Amino acid sequence: MATDIVSQLADSLAKAGVEEGELSYKGQGRKLDDSKSVEEIVKEIKDFEGLQALRLEGNTVGVEATKAIAKALETKSQFKRCFWSDMFTGRLRSEIPPALNSLGDALMLAGAKLTVLDLSDNAFGPDGVKGIEQLLKSPACYTLQELRLNNCGMGIGGGKILATSLIECHKKSSGEGPPLSLKVFVAGRNRLENDGATALAQSFQLMGSLEEIHMPQNGINHPGVTALAKAVQHNPNLRTLNLNDNTFTEEGAIAMAKALKDLRSIQVINFGDCLVRPVGATAIAETVSEGLPILKELNLSFGEITEEAALAVAHAVTNKNQLEKLDLNGNYLGEDGCKALKDFMKGMNMAELLASLSDDEGEPGDEDEDDDDDDDEEEEDDVEEEEVEEEEEEEEDEEEEQDENTGSKFSTPPSAPRPPDVSSFLSFPSPDKLLKLGAKRATLIEQQVDVADARKTAEAFLKIASVYTEDNNEVKNAVLESVDALLKKAFSTNSFQGYNFVSSLLVLLGLIKSEDKVKPVLVVAGHLQALEHAVHQDYFPKESVAVLEAFMSRHNKSLESSGSSRHKLQFTLQRARTES
Repeated sequence: MATDIVSQLADSLAKAGVEEGELSYKGQGRKLDDSKSVEEIVKEIKDFEGLQALRLEGNTVGVEATKAIAKALETKSQFKRCFWSDMFTGRLRSEIPPALNSLGDALMLAGAKLTVLDLSDNAFGPDGVKGIEQLLKSPACYTLQELRLNNCGMGIGGGKILATSLIECHKKSSGEGPPLSLKVFVAGRNRLENDGATALAQSFQLMGSLEEIHMPQNGINHPGVTALAKAVQHNPNLRTLNLNDNTFTEEGAIAMAKALKDLRSIQVINFGDCLVRPVGATAIAETVSEGLPILKELNLSFGEITEEAALAVAHAVTNKNQLEKLDLNGNYLGEDGCKALKDFMKGMNMAELLASLSDDEGEPGDEDEDDDDDDDEEEEDDVEEEEVEEEEEEEEDEEEEQDENTGSKFSTPPSAPRPPDVSSFLSFPSPDKLLKLGAKRATLIEQQVDVADARKTAEAFLKIASVYTEDNNEVKNAVLESVDALLKKAFSTNSFQGYNFVSSLLVLLGLIKSEDKVKPVLVVAGHLQALEHAVHQDYFPKESVAVLEAFMSRHNKSLESSGSSRHKLQFTLQRARTES
């Protein structure tokens, strides 16, 4: 009987995911402000012989509490795995770098040899990357295999600091033994853009050891994608490449297709929502047909791909006996194209591998094609200066590669100064871009957006609001000033339909479904904080307040990550309704 109980307990622990040498406080929602609040945790850390991993996800840890925990880690020489995502909720951004410095100093003092460093979902920005800079360059990270920094708001500056740190770590580790051989890199939702991605691509190329790269939703277009493609070629063991929701266009897609040709270990490719278009999809299809023998998943959804290109992709996967999923949803196939694709996959006994086509955009009409041409022209204008800069950087890269064997450093390409550009900001919003628009930013944005169109006004509002932050008054004021100017002009325009604006806003936030199959944005706290400000203003129609309140009070997954901001908005809406 006793043996059975022990066996059951062991099974329970195994199911709970408790690993050897791991101490976990995951998801306990503790508010740890000072050393007194972590006395129990500190004692358990000190008493844990052979501690290898510490989980602090889902708690909120202040500077003093972090220092106490760090002190307890100073003697843990066997420590390997840091699971520290989502541990600074509600903290000022200025608190995070010193907290990370304390933890890093402790691990270096302990002589730890890290294999996993997970700091995802901590909105620490570029300064947070500075908080782990010394740790990343130290012997504690020579053995690092997984680096997870998803949704940290690093920006271009943080991406460059991170790239430089990884390059230095590789150089120093190579001089003392086995070089840094990172296997997993995760940095989605960080606004890295082209310069940040290009800098990181240099570190990827240098290491050559990556098996997984996850960099979705970073505002990267074809110059950055091309740099990543070049780096991918130097990582022969790459298994997963996730660049979802960046903007390849044909040029980036072709570069990536060429880069993947010689890689034999690729299992998962996610280029969904990357605007690969028919030419890019056909190039990728050619690569899939000729190589990638163990491909399991291919996602080319929402890429403006037409029927002919989609069928080329389908033909390409017919010899992939390990394929588990092909996703071509949300493209320009039309009813006949969807049927042709389904019939083809069915004829190849692969129908169950084709993802739903429920969000197909229909066949592109002449009007859509004109819009595409306009988009191409705007995109070419936006990146014209980047292309010139890229050519200069490539020449520098070639010189650096020639000197690589003599220990020459990889340089992080500098950002060329660019004039303020509202369209660039609205395409890939960032706090820095908003500030660079200068004192007339509100007027410039107001002039750029067609406020007669409620949908476009709602989209612009959310893009401006996405860079809102409570931690930086300059950015905060710039956002609110711009929002006020935009909405005041919109609501004072006779042809503007306020009800349509609110409806569009709810659709884009994922709170109601649209017959037009509009893809919702990824809701961030700034959206709700800026909306809370707007409903206070005289220009905001009182009749819309009740509508917003009704939908904000409903349970919806899209709002789960913005709990406190949602509650504040609900309270404001309720008060505004009762006051009206």
